[in-house]
Amino acid sequence: MTEPQVRVGVGVIIRKDGKVLMGLRGGTHATGTWCCPGGHLEHGESWQDCALREVAEECGLTISTPVFGWLTNDIFDNGKHYITIAMIADYISGEPQVLEPDKMTRWQWADWNNLPQPLMLPSINALAHGFNPFNVKAAA
Repeated sequence: MTEPQVRVGVGVIIRKDGKVLMGLRGGTHATGTWCCPGGHLEHGESWQDCALREVAEECGLTISTPVFGWLTNDIFDNGKHYITIAMIADYISGEPQVLEPDKMTRWQWADWNNLPQPLMLPSINALAHGFNPFNVKAAA
């Protein structure tokens, strides 16, 4: 039996016209909750590269260079434990597409102060700590 592992997730908060992109999760982890695009940090990968890769894989948008926003310590009811790195980026172009239908069922733009419910744990923890992606300066 292997010991439980702490995983590193990277979430990408994409800002557009005062809103953020949120996806409804399918799949097996946190099914039925809303979250930003994101996924696992791969060995040797930078946070920025992970953010850009995940956005391309999941929704196909072009975004600005992601910048660090915050960290959350997320311990799920099913025993999974993640450190989630929130990266902030601005929308540049494209329409959100469901490119991984086994993981996400749809995308929508939402007001940060009125996010769809129920939220995935990293978003719940970010809100509980008062984090706000609109208070993070974009990359130059």
